[in-house]
Amino acid sequence: MRVKDYPSDRLRNVVLLAHGGAGKTSLAEALLFHSGAITRLGRVEEGNTVSDYDPEEIRRRISVNTSLLPIEWRDHKINLLDTPGYADFAGEMLGSTRVADAALIIVDAVGGVEVGTEQVWSYADTYQLPRLVFVNKLERENASFTRVVDQLRQAFPARFVPLQLPLGDSAPFRGLIDLSRKMAQVGPEGGEESIPSQAQEQVEAYRQAIMEAAAEADDELIMKYLEGTDLSPEEISRGLRAGIRQGKIVPILCGSAYQAVGTRQLLDAILELVPPPNYREVKAYNLRSGQEEALPAGPDAPLAALVFKTFADPYVGKLSYFRVYAGQLRSDSRVLNVRTNEEERMGQLFLLRGKEQLPTQGISAGDIGVVAKLQATSTGDTLCDKAHPLVLPSIAFPSPVFSAAITPKTKADLDKMGSALARLVEEDPTLQVQREPDTGETILRGMGESHIDIAARRLHQKFGVEIVTQPPRIPYKETIRKTASAQGRYKKQTGGRGQFGDVFLRLEPLPRGSGFEFEDEIFGGAVPKNYIPAVEKGLREAIQKGILAGYPTIDFRAALHDGSYHPVDSSEMAFKIAASLGFKKAMEQASPVLLEPIMNVTITVPENVMGDVLGDLNAKRARVMGMEQTGGKSIITAQVPLAEMQRYATDLRSITQGRGTFTMEFSHYEEVPPHLSEQIIKKAKQEAGVEEEEE
Repeated sequence: MRVKDYPSDRLRNVVLLAHGGAGKTSLAEALLFHSGAITRLGRVEEGNTVSDYDPEEIRRRISVNTSLLPIEWRDHKINLLDTPGYADFAGEMLGSTRVADAALIIVDAVGGVEVGTEQVWSYADTYQLPRLVFVNKLERENASFTRVVDQLRQAFPARFVPLQLPLGDSAPFRGLIDLSRKMAQVGPEGGEESIPSQAQEQVEAYRQAIMEAAAEADDELIMKYLEGTDLSPEEISRGLRAGIRQGKIVPILCGSAYQAVGTRQLLDAILELVPPPNYREVKAYNLRSGQEEALPAGPDAPLAALVFKTFADPYVGKLSYFRVYAGQLRSDSRVLNVRTNEEERMGQLFLLRGKEQLPTQGISAGDIGVVAKLQATSTGDTLCDKAHPLVLPSIAFPSPVFSAAITPKTKADLDKMGSALARLVEEDPTLQVQREPDTGETILRGMGESHIDIAARRLHQKFGVEIVTQPPRIPYKETIRKTASAQGRYKKQTGGRGQFGDVFLRLEPLPRGSGFEFEDEIFGGAVPKNYIPAVEKGLREAIQKGILAGYPTIDFRAALHDGSYHPVDSSEMAFKIAASLGFKKAMEQASPVLLEPIMNVTITVPENVMGDVLGDLNAKRARVMGMEQTGGKSIITAQVPLAEMQRYATDLRSITQGRGTFTMEFSHYEEVPPHLSEQIIKKAKQEAGVEEEEE
């Protein structure tokens, strides 16, 4: 099935946002069904929806990826972007929100405003998107439209204007009341009937509120309204459109995705109220002029397209999802990636509907498409004409907050793991892979436990790589608290030429963060100059494995102040070994201690749970550095040992019901309390296979 090409004024780009489980995917399915794009209504629980086709999505019955769903309705095209609803997949939500022109926020009529609703509202705020609200699941027991409207008004600083009322709020749901047209619409087909007499007064009050909101957004309409004249449905739509674009009005619609009631009216409302792509000016940075440039959102403008999602398809290869902001992108053309300064050949362009690929010759300004197998292009990159290099504002993705150490299950997995991880991270910018040099572990970082779990399953499903995940080891260090001296003497006679090295070392503590320093204090040739580099090398190797628990030793100076040599038997190797022996002896006398990494943590939580969060931080050996209140939120800054933060993403989500966020970065190393130090040393020795009695 081919989708027509549409000019930008006949396009609508709408991102579906909601708390997990509010029914985004079911609503998208109902919209596809009513538009004629599909002939059978799929169900999430049956695993047969257009949006959720990934094996993980079918297994878990949740959305994990953004799905692109073009819908043709009344000679317009609506590009729906169906996003996941869980915080672990915030990257998918943010990428789609960046390229949308409006947000449709779905709220469960039973659950009401939930933590995810608050989160996605803030994403829409980030990109200043006009928005509509759809109150879903009105067929369920205990559903209440009026309660949800009250919650929205309490939760967000916006003017919410219901455009519909349910027929049967808190009772069997059977249809809607269109307030601007004063008509009841029943069932999936929207058959019209008169408004029940008992609802007339309520309808009139709501209709007055709609007219007032519409009039206030339009100077002509306000005069008519103040004169006491009713506004026509067309005038109401005009005023609402203006208010929505100005961010002053948020219309509320309602229905049941499961029963496909209210979805036709929602499609109409999207066309009537959501602005087209050309409603606001597109700005890009011109690399030639060094200045910002305004671009008309038309096919004849210089090309500017933003890649907002990358998907690794095991059969097709890498798929790049992009929105064209200006100009036109053609199949089999060449474009410039300004980040890499490389030309990319665009192969066949597609429109995607779920996993169905719909070939097209071109994607014009305002539209969204997909291309396969770009070589040097990643999420957030701008594609443009080589003769007119432009950079569009990129996408700000959140930093990962949850870490897991990963190891390949077999030797075959080890051989493929590196390239598979690279493709996985390219697909999801909120995943990061890094090597921890102190522990030798490969660390996979993401937005939460589920995020890491799904990433591990994807590695297996897409790339045939199985991994084992476990909590990362803490990169402890060792240091000394006092100055100590010792001799390191290595002598070996084997019948021929022997080995001889003799050094006297002094270890001195240094301030935190100083690392390791080596000082040559030899005078008079007690140790020949050609062996001194070997002494330093021996020390640098020895400090990688401290005497307490085998962790690297830092923040001290080692001074070579005396020694002796043999004119025949001395060698660089002998002096390396002597330095190592001297280091270990001196360490034993220098009051060695274990150090742990301390993190700077900034936590943002609702004010009403600040006490619980502070109590949890105290249990985690945190030092609270400061607190401030802003916009109903508490911001706590603290220093916390990394060992206590391993599962903090999960802990904070539990304490705050998902409303808390945090960032964390390394600050410095501090001594581990003695009682914990003993446990860590004991565990390290057990892991190294050393019996405690032998130490």
